[in-house]
Amino acid sequence: MDVKTAFLNGELEEEIHMEQPKGFIAPGQEKKVCKLVKSLYGLKQAPKQWHEKFDRTMLSNGFKINECDKCIYIKDTPHAYVIVCLYVDDMLIIGSNHDIIMNTKKMFTKHFDMKYMGVAYVILGIKISKTSDGLVLSQSHYIETVIRKFNAYDSPPTKTPVDLSLYLAKNQGEPVSPLEHSRIIGSLMYVTNYTRPNIAYVVNKLSRFTSNPGNDHWNALIRVLRYLRLTLNYVLHYLRYPAVLKGYSDANWISNSKDSKSTSGYVFTIGGGTVSWKSSKQTCISRSIIESKFIDLDKAGEEAEWLHNFLEDIPCWPKPVVAIMIHCDSQSAIGRAQNSMYNGKSRHIRQRHNTVRQLMSNGVITIYYVKLKENLADPLT
Repeated sequence: MDVKTAFLNGELEEEIHMEQPKGFIAPGQEKKVCKLVKSLYGLKQAPKQWHEKFDRTMLSNGFKINECDKCIYIKDTPHAYVIVCLYVDDMLIIGSNHDIIMNTKKMFTKHFDMKYMGVAYVILGIKISKTSDGLVLSQSHYIETVIRKFNAYDSPPTKTPVDLSLYLAKNQGEPVSPLEHSRIIGSLMYVTNYTRPNIAYVVNKLSRFTSNPGNDHWNALIRVLRYLRLTLNYVLHYLRYPAVLKGYSDANWISNSKDSKSTSGYVFTIGGGTVSWKSSKQTCISRSIIESKFIDLDKAGEEAEWLHNFLEDIPCWPKPVVAIMIHCDSQSAIGRAQNSMYNGKSRHIRQRHNTVRQLMSNGVITIYYVKLKENLADPLT
């Protein structure tokens, strides 16, 4: 469903005046101004006031807000449940039966001017398809539009998104199409964040050179578009089973003498499809490969804790939520996480060590060893 003119529903807390709009000035009262009684598009507080109005409406109708994601609203009754996902003014309604969904739609229509979009097919540029054994998410149409927009459709496709033998450094000369470079990066980040974790590493790396890109950066960027053209029909396929959330953690060490920081990556999957992933440069300098992997293990544990708490409020998920399995390909890092003895040589990572151990003792995560070839987070580093 979609809310028509959503920001006009907000109720103002402050007293705000505006000039009379051109063409609607009252004769003889040209020097007067209008006092707003409702929120208006263009006001700084318009999004906030709309969200507060929506919150009050949902809470007054028996919904509760997911504490981990304030845009998820849940109503759980003894016979059925319904989940509403809100993105500004677009809503995705998920229910256990048809009746509770219809009641929710009637409630929205009662309070707001709504537009019913039918069964979810495309939302936020993501295509949703149902199969006999699960759901499929894809952005093939959006990716094709991006490739054609930046004139890369006629370029020959490539099988890999990045050339690892090419070292990307800061450009010291004249920039090469910086505005176009930023536009492509923005489009690729949208694809990366929603359905394509396989390009997360290269997009993260290329986004560091948007201020002054050179020829090498431009060629690397076009290579990503060529790869997307070859893999246009790649999708995220979520099976019904196994309904288990598990994660994979990995990190490289300093890959080049000119780099001072390592790269972290983690992936979390449910039913064979990824639901959360990240590839990023570490914020501190690690002294060894063990430290870099342990730092990433701490970051993966942070995301696992959020996912664990998020699932606590989802009515259809089995309770209590079992500990999330995180797979790591470093036995040394696993041993360090499980070791409670104090070691002065590793005191600089003591806080991270305590965080990981606390998550393990609280039953939020468990850490298992996985071979490097079976680590799904390896392409993110």
